[in-house]
Amino acid sequence: MTNIEKYMNNYFKGCKNPSLNAMKYLMNEYNNFEKEMKFIHIAGTNGKGSCVEMMNNILINQGYKVGKFISPHLIKYNERISINDKNITDKELEDLIRELEPKVNKYNVINKIPITFFEITTFVALLYFYRKNVDIVILETGLGGLYDCTNIITSPLISIITSIGYDHMHMLGNTLPKIAYQKAGIIKKNSNTVVFEQSEEINQVFIDICKKENNNLHLIYKNQITNYSYDRDYQYFDYKDFKNLIINLKGKKQIENAAICIESIKILNELGYDVTKKSIRTGLKTVIHKARMEVINKKPLVIFDGAHNEPAVENFMNNVKMYYNEVKKIYVVSILKSKNYKKMIELLMKDEEGIFIFTSGNDEDRYISNIEMYNIAKKYLKNQKIYKMNLDEAINYVIENCVNEVSFFVGSFYVYDYIINEIRINKK
Repeated sequence: MTNIEKYMNNYFKGCKNPSLNAMKYLMNEYNNFEKEMKFIHIAGTNGKGSCVEMMNNILINQGYKVGKFISPHLIKYNERISINDKNITDKELEDLIRELEPKVNKYNVINKIPITFFEITTFVALLYFYRKNVDIVILETGLGGLYDCTNIITSPLISIITSIGYDHMHMLGNTLPKIAYQKAGIIKKNSNTVVFEQSEEINQVFIDICKKENNNLHLIYKNQITNYSYDRDYQYFDYKDFKNLIINLKGKKQIENAAICIESIKILNELGYDVTKKSIRTGLKTVIHKARMEVINKKPLVIFDGAHNEPAVENFMNNVKMYYNEVKKIYVVSILKSKNYKKMIELLMKDEEGIFIFTSGNDEDRYISNIEMYNIAKKYLKNQKIYKMNLDEAINYVIENCVNEVSFFVGSFYVYDYIINEIRINKK
């Protein structure tokens, strides 16, 4: 852990009553500079990160200076804040945080709940982008939309809402329309919103809110995507008048995300930005999204996917079936206690020939124990083999014994850095 991360860990990480009060306070202290900036704001249960990376790559290829704000980071905290894929430096972070300290302390003295980790992170990112004079900021929400820290912005160029599913129900609601309503909080007056069609009840949430806000809704339909095919390297498709598109990400959901991004670029062009079809094609063909069906070791073949909720696990299993149906498969599973782990395990166990290794992650306070997951998995046991190990044992087992199989680490983004490092050590 870097000094920056140790310092940031001192900030309050819990949840509090939904409010943008702290963000409004910080913005007021800096004369509301966000009103001078240009944003593409992205919310959704799954697919946010993919859309962020595609939009970022397309705009960089066109020559724009692009600020990108994401969460969580995979290896180093600085990944959350980057310009044209160059992360903010430790010194830049430290200088900004030290500058903010007196203002943060002032707020904390007169408020019961202090400024949170995510609030300070979001504000640092926006201030950094403002001072670096970026052309466009691609802003990913952390949780929800309506009361998410990033929703301090008032006039995005485009709001993008990706697929809606069950996650963070304790904060966002226990039905899909309620969750969609929270995500739709990023829809602003007299702007543009891009959504890929979902269920009728979810679509209606977006239709109603866009109408209320005089927002131009761009609803993409599945039948607008044609001529789909794929191989181990790429996926191929047409979208409207864009023919023979190639994308460097796996799984059919990424085609939907790509269509969202193409539609968003068309809006940018209508708003006076210049983004060519060549930049769109190059951006999609060369995009990389770490920790999504990412090959992290070739011999033996090891793949990491951060699928951390029900829709993401369903998508992950569809991808496994698409690309690795004929291969023997090992799944190393780590799931946070805050997730619907019972349902996630049920979905994973649909591979009736798989070998499953359940671990307690790299932090037993945050992760479901391997014993509990093992006992849940027994309910669905058919031809599968199931084991419980600690994460180190699982990594060693995969590297030493799984030469002819494909191994998947799945269930959480937060073990990515740990697994990458341990594989590197094991192979020495």
